[in-house]
Amino acid sequence: MSALRDALRDLPDAVFADLLESDDGYVLVVDLPGATAETTEVLVEDGRIDIEGRREKAVPDGFEYVREDRPLFLDAELPLPNDADGAGADAEIDRGVLEISLPKRERDVSTSIPVDDADDEGDA
Repeated sequence: MSALRDALRDLPDAVFADLLESDDGYVLVVDLPGATAETTEVLVEDGRIDIEGRREKAVPDGFEYVREDRPLFLDAELPLPNDADGAGADAEIDRGVLEISLPKRERDVSTSIPVDDADDEGDA
């Protein structure tokens, strides 16, 4: 999980993100003001989460930008925690707040593996 935590620190200063963990999974919360479900894409593959979010900015009639610091687009690639199950991920956005839920994989369970006697296979 430290790789994800480090990657979150490397996001641009204008991007605010929280990472929460429970026994069952993780929740990544990213503020994307002005973004909607139609303008946001989340992809989980090859051990990473790719987030692309875009927002529209409207300029009132008669005004023009003197200073523009709010980014229009976020393109972030973040590593998945080692124990996260990307296939079970879920995402939703509400009023510009994106929440990505990542369940943890099932812990390794002991499995008995049958051992065959090689001599028995050749007998027919």
